[in-house]
Amino acid sequence: MSAVRRKTAENLSHAWSSVPQVTQYDEADITELEQLRKRYAGRVEAAGGKLTMTALLLKVVASALKVFPQFNASVDMANQEIIYKKYYHIGVAVDTERGLLVPVIRDVDKKNLIELSLALNQIAERARQKKLSLEEMQGGTFTISNLGGLGGTHFSPIVHAPEVAILGVSRARMKPVFRNGQFEPRLLLPLSLSYDHRLIDGADGVRFLRWIVEALEQPFLLTLEG
Repeated sequence: MSAVRRKTAENLSHAWSSVPQVTQYDEADITELEQLRKRYAGRVEAAGGKLTMTALLLKVVASALKVFPQFNASVDMANQEIIYKKYYHIGVAVDTERGLLVPVIRDVDKKNLIELSLALNQIAERARQKKLSLEEMQGGTFTISNLGGLGGTHFSPIVHAPEVAILGVSRARMKPVFRNGQFEPRLLLPLSLSYDHRLIDGADGVRFLRWIVEALEQPFLLTLEG
């Protein structure tokens, strides 16, 4: 095993054996959001970044974590305590030649979309060039794993302990959706949420994922509640 594969195996084995996990699934209609993304992509590119769905999700998830603080926490069973984090450091899974790496973007809630796009582009490039430090892969409070560039419909991501939840993203597809009395072609994004059932109940999982779906479908919700 390479050093990266060995560390990945150790971390995921620990997470799988120590965290009772549940995964649930949903789809977000991102038809209008994709139009907005394309409209403003040039402005982000001019700044040196790329306006991707992952960048948009970073902003949405940071807002959702403020509304649902139990998803931005960890469980200390030895002391029978729940530790709520007051910062929002989100890990982003990156596929590299050495295997899966999860660099962490810090203080996501304090960055705008252009800043998030730049940070995401820079840290992903550092991961692929083998320049990530150990510190850059530690301290996350939540993780996003986007496999949409590769394909797939849904998958069940494994929670990265001591975090308590992870969001999986698959490839968006055009599907017929019944709206206003007729079928329309709409772009649907599959989402998978895995969470630690010791802290998060199923109803909370549904509410959290539905909040993310509604924020993607109605971006004004970020301003209203985020």
